[in-house]
Amino acid sequence: MNCGTFSGNPKTEWLCGGGNDRAMRLLADFWYIDPAGRRWLAPEGSVIDGASIPQTLWSSVGSPYTGEYRRASIVHDVACDTPHGVRTDGDTMFYFACLCGGCSPLQAKLLYAGVRIGSWVSEQPVLTLELAPDAAPGERLPGQQTENELAVRARFTLLSGELRASGDDFDDIRAIVDRHLAAATPP
Repeated sequence: MNCGTFSGNPKTEWLCGGGNDRAMRLLADFWYIDPAGRRWLAPEGSVIDGASIPQTLWSSVGSPYTGEYRRASIVHDVACDTPHGVRTDGDTMFYFACLCGGCSPLQAKLLYAGVRIGSWVSEQPVLTLELAPDAAPGERLPGQQTENELAVRARFTLLSGELRASGDDFDDIRAIVDRHLAAATPP
């Protein structure tokens, strides 16, 4: 299967300060050409953080900048930040870029589900668990998850079980993810 091609290895620098210890700046253009021949450019100067997958799923699919999907995360971050881009197109590209980067078909399916859930979560109202009586507003106890984080993990567990049993046809994978996200979306 043709999964596309990357321009090479990205050239980056870590950015310090501002509280985001994952931020990097591209020092040169970097791109991915998908199986349909579409070029996904991450231009020099782009700032990326590899965080399209909700943090609550990092233990299940991998944290930013780890594993074979690192290069895919760069072009996906830029695609998600492009005002003219369509998020679902960028998520589809991410699946194929993960395969191109060396992910197994199962890893690519789970990572694709992770970024789709990340997009879905960003559109949902934030529901939090009650805080301890002496906690400041917005503060959580160490290890305490929000209701959204618990819902995301539960949805991902159901979704990943079905993806593990599915084949590798992308249209089927997309349909499974779409069905799960539609079932989880409040009316």
